Amino acid sequence: MHRFLLVLVCGLAFAQEDPALEKRVHDLSSELRCLVCQNQTLADSSAPLAVDLRNQVREQLKGGKSERDVIDFLVARYGDFVLYRPPLKASTVLLWTGPFILLAFGLLFLVLRIRRKAPPAPELSAADRERAAKLLE
Repeated sequence: MHRFLLVLVCGLAFAQEDPALEKRVHDLSSELRCLVCQNQTLADSSAPLAVDLRNQVREQLKGGKSERDVIDFLVARYGDFVLYRPPLKASTVLLWTGPFILLAFGLLFLVLRIRRKAPPAPELSAADRERAAKLLE
């Protein structure tokens, strides 16, 4: 807990240093996925790893690296998973097409299920009808 507060205080100190740098850090952090939360950006996450990565992004930008350099560094270290919108390439094609494939299979299953009709009831013979009529009387 103390470490988190220390990092938070340091982050606030950095924020007061250079507002233009902080805007760049925030914009870039909004494009990167938190590796712990996985459904949040680095900018939105308060996980200690996300705070560390934001500080690393800040330090690299402060050191004169471009946004592209920082992204390339993080992708080299953590893979395309760190990108909130990974590029379409051979290793990520299933990630991009997976939802559409699942939707197509779901629709196919639904169509086949609807088309499959219950088998028609067998016709009753005359003797069966007479017996049913006697039972109903």
